Amino acid sequence: MTIKVALAGAGAFGIKHLDGIQNIPDVEVVSLIGRRLDQTQEVAAKYGIPHVTTDLAETLKIREVDAVILCTPTQMHASQSIACLEAGKHVQVEIPLCDELKAGQEVARLQQETGKVAMVGHTRRFNPSHQWVHKKIAAGEFHIQQMDVQTYFFRRTNTNALGQARSWTDHLLWHHAAHTVDLFAYQAGSPIVKANALQGPIHPVLGIAMDMSIQLQAANGAICTLSLSFNNDGPLGTYFRYIGDTGTYLARYDDLYTGKEEKIDVSNVDVSMNGIELQDREFFAAIREGREPNASVASVLPCYEVLHQLEQQLNA
Repeated sequence: MTIKVALAGAGAFGIKHLDGIQNIPDVEVVSLIGRRLDQTQEVAAKYGIPHVTTDLAETLKIREVDAVILCTPTQMHASQSIACLEAGKHVQVEIPLCDELKAGQEVARLQQETGKVAMVGHTRRFNPSHQWVHKKIAAGEFHIQQMDVQTYFFRRTNTNALGQARSWTDHLLWHHAAHTVDLFAYQAGSPIVKANALQGPIHPVLGIAMDMSIQLQAANGAICTLSLSFNNDGPLGTYFRYIGDTGTYLARYDDLYTGKEEKIDVSNVDVSMNGIELQDREFFAAIREGREPNASVASVLPCYEVLHQLEQQLNA
């Protein structure tokens, strides 16, 4: 069957999904939802999408729409996920699932009630670099002792990955730390039992901390140190160092290196080298097969419980 999908959010990340979906057979984007109609129409014309709107509710009334991918501002994620599930649509929401734990718990409850596929865009689970490490862990050939992670941007104004103005404010804890908190527990194969956080000064205009430091420990003893900044005037992105009992690995998005900077070939790990495409493939496969996807709302909810605890700690 052809899965008819709608995509909400025609910005930088929405376009990454549209590019990935073009490589996936039997999936058709039939509706595009955006904040600005003219900009959304322009993107829709480029990708041959027949229906364009600025109102998600309008799209949810279209009977042929099977699933929705949400690439909208963080503050809308939980409420829009709930709207999609209530409309009988499968939903994949970009990270983070929520910026308030009780909202994420409501999405999880509704997923159970409706039986629809509900997945969160925890892309690190799908990047070939991290998949390669995960397979080594699953085979019993590598055990994490420590993960050292740096998430650095230069973002002192509200701009997106394309340098365009944003209508919402990004967040180091609920958005960017979510990637690593989830990945650490997933790769360690053990729940997080200790978590500490420190944050730097609050930006006078944006109202958020621009620098943050997080420490995590899993039940099996593995530890993680995460440094985050919106002030870093240098290379942008997230860099992971896996320190284990049988080796050290450096993951930079889809690329992987040894601790001595020797590149590891991860081209045969999956059918694509594009983590976003692999994430979307899992979403559509779960719909077809009637199963829980990797990075389901239920499986990533513990990450948001940790973020909630850290936020309480920082507020105190």
